[in-house]
Amino acid sequence: MWAASLDFWACSVETSPCNHAQILLEFPTVERTLWYLAMATHFTDTELENFLGDLESERIERKRDFSSSISKRAREAVCAFANDVSNSKLPGVLFIGANDDGTPSNCAITDELLLNLASMKTDGSILPQPALSVEKRTLKGKEMAVVTVQPSDMPPVQYDGRIWVRTGPSCSKATRQDERILVEKCRHKNIPFDIRAIPSAKLGDISRTLFETAYLPAAFADDVLQANDRTYEERLASCKMIVSPEEPTPTLLGLLVLGTRTQDFLPCARIQFLRINGTELIDPIVDDSLISGTLSEMLWRAEEKLKAHNMIAVDVTAGATHRIDAAYPIVAFQQILYNAVSHRIYEGTNAPVRIHWYNDRVEIISPGGPYGNVTPNNFGQPGITDYRNPNIAAVLKMFGYVQSFGRGIALTKSEMKKNGNPEPEFDVNPSIVSCTLRGKK
Repeated sequence: MWAASLDFWACSVETSPCNHAQILLEFPTVERTLWYLAMATHFTDTELENFLGDLESERIERKRDFSSSISKRAREAVCAFANDVSNSKLPGVLFIGANDDGTPSNCAITDELLLNLASMKTDGSILPQPALSVEKRTLKGKEMAVVTVQPSDMPPVQYDGRIWVRTGPSCSKATRQDERILVEKCRHKNIPFDIRAIPSAKLGDISRTLFETAYLPAAFADDVLQANDRTYEERLASCKMIVSPEEPTPTLLGLLVLGTRTQDFLPCARIQFLRINGTELIDPIVDDSLISGTLSEMLWRAEEKLKAHNMIAVDVTAGATHRIDAAYPIVAFQQILYNAVSHRIYEGTNAPVRIHWYNDRVEIISPGGPYGNVTPNNFGQPGITDYRNPNIAAVLKMFGYVQSFGRGIALTKSEMKKNGNPEPEFDVNPSIVSCTLRGKK
């Protein structure tokens, strides 16, 4: 349905550009959002055919198909377009189904292909996530897929642990000077709060050992690390942990991921765990922990708490093998906890993420309401995602906490059902997002 809708949008924009009201009425919110994204920079057939007839450049890339051997190069191009190292401030265009000379390659443009192209945004291989749209278009009498990539507000963007930039018609790994340019670009944009400077923090509040032994091996490919001749400050700035080599003030991200005393600067960056012997908040508390540390430390300790309290029964009578029966699926805990930490508000509050474990349910409460495209009305719907803290989300993906973006709630629902629990309940308002996981009946 989603890929077919892309076809409709492309057709509608080309043949009936003023029929917006009909589209708003006929299509649900997720498809409206994607349609507006496609409309944000929509090229006419004539413009696209001119691109095809011209030489490849820093804004144009052509691929005959999207086979496994070519998809890697296509992702490199998307990453390079997003970095926009030349600061053209214009989108890049990737054609799938075009030969090097711009003629059609007769590649079949299927719904599956369009979905695979769109997944370049959400599969976590390109971080931070690129802003891109995917369309099926008929150009030079043949169908082609057109991927339009917007310049990123949060460079440098990486693919597969490497920063790619566009040099004329080709992609290449970023040089030291390229990285410096990209860091400077990021400094002068209206950047997300998670990479803004924390003025009271100093470079010494970042753990160099943690950065070099844990973060860098997870963030970059081995060959990039071995060939790296950048200074410590340049590497920190490239990873958005400090503002710049010349202004080595830690960012919120830097303190969350690498801070030696994170909560001195970010008192809200905690997870409060309460195990309550009852069904009301006023009932006796049997376990109370306020979990601090870096992002990884907090998540690890919170998960250990959840696992410790997740009573497991072993049924030795149900069959030839033992059946292990947990009160709650641990995957559901993990997904909701990661979402709570990733999407919470860190500005203007001292409230921690709260986990309240009652006898009949577990509540995980995240400060700050929905953000961007997500509203109380469309919360949890497939395809509706937005990121208040995109760089924190990227780090969680990089460290393996998140496998793919936008799947947490769906995965939670699936795991709860498989474990025999009721479907999770969400309370969404401008101040908080709360998820209630109920025990088995």
